[in-house]
Amino acid sequence: MNAHTPTATSSLRPTRTAAHCTVVTLALAGIAWVVRAIWEIRLAAAGMPASGPPDQGNGQHRPLTALEDSYHFVSALGDACVVLCAVAFLLWLFRVRDNAQTLSGRPPHLAWPWVYLGWIIPIVNLWMPRGIIADAHHALAPGKRLPRVVNWWWGLWLVAFWCGAGLAASGSRDDTINRAYTGVKWLLASDAATVAAAVAGIFVVRALTAAQQRRVND
Repeated sequence: MNAHTPTATSSLRPTRTAAHCTVVTLALAGIAWVVRAIWEIRLAAAGMPASGPPDQGNGQHRPLTALEDSYHFVSALGDACVVLCAVAFLLWLFRVRDNAQTLSGRPPHLAWPWVYLGWIIPIVNLWMPRGIIADAHHALAPGKRLPRVVNWWWGLWLVAFWCGAGLAASGSRDDTINRAYTGVKWLLASDAATVAAAVAGIFVVRALTAAQQRRVND
């Protein structure tokens, strides 16, 4: 028998479309990083030009080769996919948190600004986003174990983040090109973690969305 009042159920924010958009953008981000990895392999196979790396130091940059220029384009498309993914994921998460509060009758442990700030504040971003996901799941499925995929997703995200060439890469694209010439295996390891994190993220979105639906149906 459904334990929720019609008023509470009607006040839920729709998440099906948001979840679908998030899954699609996660898939796009994963595909973008596969393409990026292919270009990095091509750069490594071509080898560094005799003129040296694109960034010559002291603010000097040599003209890019055709392959290097195409990597800039591929990388920019990947960055755009990541931005879309981040926006879609946060919009979905805000809705799931609101619905979890409505269904459970208790507020989240963290205020809404942390849903965004938790990703960008150093040190805090090592644990808070996972905690927000876990809090929403516990509200939606009290007494149920957190899905293992959440831990897989977060571990893979941290690997990609700290390798410096994943979704949260720092440095210029010319720096990444130079790394492809001098140590592509580390770039590829980071790319693999990023793609795997995107795939795991799809299962996280599906798991929490399904937990919400089960709570509504209880």
